[in-house]
Amino acid sequence: MYHHVKKLMYTVRVDEPDPRFGNMLLEQFGGANGELAAAMQYSIQGLNCEDPDRKDLLMDIGTEELSHLEIVGCLARMHLKPMKFDREKAEADPLIAIAGGGGVNLFNSQGNPWTADYLKITGELDVDLRSNIAAEARAKIVYERLINFCDDAGSKDALQFLMTREITHMKAFSAALESMKKPAFSIGKIAPTPGLVNQFFNDSTGVGDEGEIDTRGPWNEGGEWEIVTSPALSPNGSAPDAAIKTESAPQVVPEGIQELLIDELRDILHAEKQLTKALPQMAKSARFDRLRECFEQHLLETEEQIERLNECFSLLDVTARAKPCKGMMGLVEEGQEVMEKGERKEDAFADLALIGAAQRVEHYEISGYTTAKNLAQQARHSAIVALLSKSLAEEENADQLLNQIARSLMSVAKMPEAVEQTAPV
Repeated sequence: MYHHVKKLMYTVRVDEPDPRFGNMLLEQFGGANGELAAAMQYSIQGLNCEDPDRKDLLMDIGTEELSHLEIVGCLARMHLKPMKFDREKAEADPLIAIAGGGGVNLFNSQGNPWTADYLKITGELDVDLRSNIAAEARAKIVYERLINFCDDAGSKDALQFLMTREITHMKAFSAALESMKKPAFSIGKIAPTPGLVNQFFNDSTGVGDEGEIDTRGPWNEGGEWEIVTSPALSPNGSAPDAAIKTESAPQVVPEGIQELLIDELRDILHAEKQLTKALPQMAKSARFDRLRECFEQHLLETEEQIERLNECFSLLDVTARAKPCKGMMGLVEEGQEVMEKGERKEDAFADLALIGAAQRVEHYEISGYTTAKNLAQQARHSAIVALLSKSLAEEENADQLLNQIARSLMSVAKMPEAVEQTAPV
């Protein structure tokens, strides 16, 4: 929650108001690198963050940025105040003077409205931390320029405070990123194409009017770097002295990949067929309507997934034969035990146990479909990849639905005397 204290984080003093400078200050109020953008970016990243330690970091700094917004707003308001009653001052910015009454608004120094497009939020913590470091660096430069254009001593003091805190935040974000111990260029999960990642294309060539030449440095020589002549200079569109390494997967499918794919599909087929028998029993055992409906819906999806698997076998021109899936056999057997024990439990607790058994099944299926999809990609079976991706998405969605139902049931389980009245439907 937020709580407003009627005191600025840094006391603002303006001796000589300057409406034109007040207009410049709006860049840090409603601009792309301003305090509102920073507060929203870090706070939303924090809301999305699954890492409790770094979530706290993001929320701490996001909240501080709101305090900075208040400082900038008060500072700008004091500089803009003469616009309220002085025609000559008002002419410095009619938008602020006439439309805004000489006060601040969510505009930048050019009068462009604040937009959420300023925010850089990817949901990948390391990528977001890098964006935050860059955002703080840009904000630091803006404050530096404001200080250079400011003649008022009190304003300079406030801006110096704000500029310094940008460096503090850069240090904190940098330390958080370093503590994740991820290699500097390990972004996301898909590996870059070997070879290509270390090729530097010399695409700016010749001698410029000011004597500019092709240069070499640690950005294109030494280590694993391989410099490649500009592809545009080759008649056939490829570099004459070194081939561009463009393939992320081999042209020829590695021997054994298709055999592994078929084996995985047969395993999944047997697993899904077992589920068509288990899901009706789970639906019957469910106490609450929402969980029962979830199982009934997933039974329909499972039947469609079996049809997709049969289509995969058809595309591979092999018999749609199931291979005993011992993993799913064990999970189904475990589910039977959960249902039997659930008969002696209260409704919410019985269904929570049932959800636990169902989610173990979902995670098993998700891993199976993911493996099969990856094998199909390597084998260059795009139609099979599409079929498996659809089934994988359904399994992941079923898992998320079970999560939602579990959260509702947990709130019910905390108040056993109110189960009858608050049971989710």
